[in-house]
Amino acid sequence: MQNKKPWYARLALILALITPGFLMACALWTKYGVIDWPLGLRAFAMGGMALVAITAILALVSIILIARKPQRTGMGSAIFALLIPLGIAAYFGPIFAGASDHPIHDMATDTATPPPLSEKVMAARAQSGANAINAYDVPLGQTDQWASADAPLSQQSYADIIAASYPELEPLLLGETDPNAAVNAVQMAMAEMGMSNIRFNEEAGTVEGLAETFWFGFKDDVVARVADGKIDFRSVSRVGISDLGANAKRIMDLRQRVAYRLDL
Repeated sequence: MQNKKPWYARLALILALITPGFLMACALWTKYGVIDWPLGLRAFAMGGMALVAITAILALVSIILIARKPQRTGMGSAIFALLIPLGIAAYFGPIFAGASDHPIHDMATDTATPPPLSEKVMAARAQSGANAINAYDVPLGQTDQWASADAPLSQQSYADIIAASYPELEPLLLGETDPNAAVNAVQMAMAEMGMSNIRFNEEAGTVEGLAETFWFGFKDDVVARVADGKIDFRSVSRVGISDLGANAKRIMDLRQRVAYRLDL
């Protein structure tokens, strides 16, 4: 009679196989409106990570118990069940841990006069219940979202944080480049990055686009201003407090693509 795998090894393997599916479901249900984003994010961060921890513990216990048996049936399944949650934790752990390094969700290359969002975009943000747009020179502790923040964060403004933490966020100097060519390059680069609702406001000299994250479908408003021989960029999330560095990364990506198109 062939020895069966211990029940705890089988359970650990089942949980290990369920966990990635649960995490993907949280993200996709949020993206397609099955659940709202706060619930989806909490389910992902709290429920998903709890499932990861339970699976890892059960798999580790299974390995220890099986190792004490002479035949060690089920050891492969237990090891595999441990590797999955460890891999998930290794990937997402640094991301969640780095949230405090990216406390804000509104980034711009010009912190004195950041490129403005159009009335149309502001109306769309208001309709969706998006984050408020705060002045860049106001300490975070004086805003609603960070009213409970402790010092020194509460004493810092967007401009302070961007200057200290994102020195790489700089405008793209155009030199002798024709502004119309710069506008076209921005539009093409936004389209290349998969943004939607791309439009040019000739009066303001700005190009706007809507970025959407792949998994959760979080929407971020992006604007580039072509003026005074340079292009300034801004990217601001509609939901959430920390953007986990996504907006700064997007600006750098967009800036690089535009520079490449303009041969700058």
